Amino acid sequence: MITSASAVAELGTVLGVWAHPDDEAYLSGGVMALARAAGSRVVCVTATRGELGTPDPVAWPPHRLAAERTAELARCLEVLGVSEHHWLGYRDGTCAQVRASDAEERLCALIERIRPDTVLTFGPDGITGHPDHQAVSAWTGAAFARAAPPGSRLLHAAIAERRVGADNDVAAELGVYQAGYPVTTPGDRLTVDLVFDPDTAARKVRALRAQATQTAALIEHLGLVRYTAWVGEESFAESAVRPSVPVQAVGPS
Repeated sequence: MITSASAVAELGTVLGVWAHPDDEAYLSGGVMALARAAGSRVVCVTATRGELGTPDPVAWPPHRLAAERTAELARCLEVLGVSEHHWLGYRDGTCAQVRASDAEERLCALIERIRPDTVLTFGPDGITGHPDHQAVSAWTGAAFARAAPPGSRLLHAAIAERRVGADNDVAAELGVYQAGYPVTTPGDRLTVDLVFDPDTAARKVRALRAQATQTAALIEHLGLVRYTAWVGEESFAESAVRPSVPVQAVGPS
């Protein structure tokens, strides 16, 4: 199990596949920052521009919010040291209606080009229960099975069981999860379980603050200290999905 900053280098080349801008920072911002600090290649993929992610669509109509969140994500990734990013270009809220074969083909092409050692994404539950998250998880798992290099790993973002009390208190205040969520993961099933040092936690918060349309109100509500504690851990569990290894043809003896 990876439990220290120095061990993050073991993940090798990291590819993260997420649904909306800010998913990558909330669920893997610390891991990305530590991987880049270790000299590892990190690539981020985002399915949509999050154009519906506002409680005030009059002030933030979809076209305006999409443009703002595009710029916010660029600033966020710059804070984390990540320079490689790809958009899939799907509409926010519609991932479950996308033809899965289309999304999977696009992800296969990226996986074949990047050759990641580790792929990070949502588990089948989607963490919060969001249908876009769940669809991205399914696409990524299918593409990983088809195209990932032998020996690579698919890791699903997880909520560690030990966090239930504190996390649920914040979630109840903010309405983060849909009914019945989150699904928690026991510690002995985690592959990555990190509690960040103050510098890494602060860097992750700076990255999240760059996505102000999504985080400014939350930080104001919780206060910076409580918000930092809330986002100061990241956990992942290994998927049972494995890369398909092509069968080698046996020639005549």
